[in-house]
Amino acid sequence: MTATPELDAQVIVAGAGPTGLMAAGELRLGGADVIVLDRLAEPVSESRGLGFTARATEVLDQRGLLAEFDNPEISAKGHFGGIELDYSVLPDGHFGVRNVEQTETEAVLTRWAVGLGARLLRSHEILAVTQEDDFVSVEVSGPDGRHVLRCSYLVGADGGRSTVRQAVSIDFPGQDATCEMFLADVAGAAIRSRFLGERVPGGMVMAARLGDDLDRIIVCERGTRPGERSTPPTFDEVAGAWQRLTGEDISHGEARWISSFTDASRLAAQYRVGRVLLAGDAAHIHLPAGGQGLSVGVQDAVNLGWKLAAVVTGRSGPELLDTYHEERHPVGARVLTNTRAQGLLYLGGTEVEPLRAVFGELMRNDDVARHLAGMVTGFDVRYEPAGGGHPLLGLRMPPCELLTADGPTTTTRLLHTGRGVLLDLAGDPAVRRTAEGWARQVDVATATSADERLAGTSAVLLRPDGHVAWAAPDGGELTAALHTWFGPGPAARA
Repeated sequence: MTATPELDAQVIVAGAGPTGLMAAGELRLGGADVIVLDRLAEPVSESRGLGFTARATEVLDQRGLLAEFDNPEISAKGHFGGIELDYSVLPDGHFGVRNVEQTETEAVLTRWAVGLGARLLRSHEILAVTQEDDFVSVEVSGPDGRHVLRCSYLVGADGGRSTVRQAVSIDFPGQDATCEMFLADVAGAAIRSRFLGERVPGGMVMAARLGDDLDRIIVCERGTRPGERSTPPTFDEVAGAWQRLTGEDISHGEARWISSFTDASRLAAQYRVGRVLLAGDAAHIHLPAGGQGLSVGVQDAVNLGWKLAAVVTGRSGPELLDTYHEERHPVGARVLTNTRAQGLLYLGGTEVEPLRAVFGELMRNDDVARHLAGMVTGFDVRYEPAGGGHPLLGLRMPPCELLTADGPTTTTRLLHTGRGVLLDLAGDPAVRRTAEGWARQVDVATATSADERLAGTSAVLLRPDGHVAWAAPDGGELTAALHTWFGPGPAARA
């Protein structure tokens, strides 16, 4: 037998975008040793994404990160496929955070993850990945040449063209692109501002003001077939398409940044192969309708991070990682479905006008609006409960006000540490005694709440990602839930 070589880190995360950085912070909260690799020498300077969905907003707030953003704008007004939708039909409902550039999101997450002890290595490009029985070898090209890093697990958060995904031969089936869209930040063009976008003869255009003299524009010219690009579009291409669709000449403006994207839609066949796991765009790509791309990636990372940390630190067995694919793969599939539907409504020609009219009528029905809002925000994600019939099982715990002996708090604030939380809402010492064997993983709080969503609930066990793992009454056995999500209890360890 050969000895396992010394590891450079328990976990290596490929990619220092929002998904990779969120995963790194979650892993550090769980006590795992983490290296983040990124091929870029510096963080991206382009604005890219401009916010995140309501559930991603909650997830960031669960870690105390929302307060780190400068003046995040939260609004109940949004859309589904370009048809206006009021997200306030949901309790706590809103479209999400707007006007936060991805550069700020990455800066906030970098400070957090690195501050927790994650090691960020830039100018490191992954060349090859080899899985062994007990570790993963990652060959990288860095400032000091080629070398090999070893880890217990590798997380691929390296984008839609993921080197990690290709290296371990994970299939990426789906739909090829049917159209190409240009995206640009343009200064000095005085473009008429729109938020939801505007369907025009020949395509769709969108403009949003980023600053006093800076506009973000998106333009999709119907009938143009996407091709393989090795470089971004030119400003002449963008300005030409804009003028053909709107009649406005913006060629006198200055493009600060230009990119393109398509409506290609693909989902990794597996989110885990042995010691390699995928998250974010490495696992799913789709039309970025409603800011779901970045947001779903962040939620992938929060689902995975605490589980992987528990495994590499020995608190749980590797079978816990199977729940990552089981829970997040269906979420990815549903995102592809809703974004493809939105693409048809938003980008189709005159043939979709009857469908848009019917959708518009349906969306005035509160039940339909709640269904679509829950789908796009991520509020309706429910992980299959392990047992019992309590209505909260598997759902995310909404922000609820609590009163403890130490004063007022919230369910959100209790999750800042990234640990599990057991809420004793009935002053039951038996519930608290049961959790004593998991004190290293689960915080116990005795509280009362006037929130009607907790009415009739005597206790709730929250996973670190904020989803309900157990609730009383009718939620099954607390000991079984603790064992499933937080590892063996004291008797098993003994």
